[in-house]
Amino acid sequence: MASKHKFEIEATVRHEIGKGASRRLRHQAKVPGVVYGGGKAPVSVTFEQNKMNKALSVEAFYSHILTLKTGTESERVVLKDVQRHPFKPMLLHLDFQRVRADEKLHMHIPLHFQGGALAPGVKDAGGLVSHIMSDVEVSCLPDDLPEYLELDISGMELNQILHLSDIKLPKGVEIVALTHGNDKPVVSVHLPRIEVEPEVIPTEAPVAPAEVPALEQKTEAEIQAEAKEKGKKE
Repeated sequence: MASKHKFEIEATVRHEIGKGASRRLRHQAKVPGVVYGGGKAPVSVTFEQNKMNKALSVEAFYSHILTLKTGTESERVVLKDVQRHPFKPMLLHLDFQRVRADEKLHMHIPLHFQGGALAPGVKDAGGLVSHIMSDVEVSCLPDDLPEYLELDISGMELNQILHLSDIKLPKGVEIVALTHGNDKPVVSVHLPRIEVEPEVIPTEAPVAPAEVPALEQKTEAEIQAEAKEKGKKE
């Protein structure tokens, strides 16, 4: 689908490079970056941290032709890489690639799934939709770059899988994996897994020890008789 967004970003050309210079920029709420490609030399630039964080919160920013302004100059670019701090809400570095109207781009485009709740495998059979892929790499000229690709899954039956070849593509757009003969699965409908608790087999009751027969109780007369008998023998 063609994009409805327009993005303009401002940058300042920087001449100090290196880890120390980048660290100082981050302390000033700036983000170091670089612009390369398009048959020109790479240029080191600086962005405003807050403005770039806001721009990066929009999904279309990642799959759109952007207008990058540096002073009085402007050029068309695409975002190629974002480095973020591992636990702080901070951008560490941004990479942008210049685009040329006659040169194809390779970009990852988000997938939007439509009609999942209406799919017979979900609505009638109680299945769940499993998104195997969330984006896809495409190849196209800059002016043909879609903001996202839609996949209608409203007709999916239980245990059905849709592949890359099921995605309808705009004119001039190719899916890179398909050009290599790799028709990957994209989405499936399946029954939810039911966790079966292992059956607990009761242990056998402990065997009661055999009762020890009580010693035979002898009367006093019997004891005296036995004693007399022993005395006679002695």
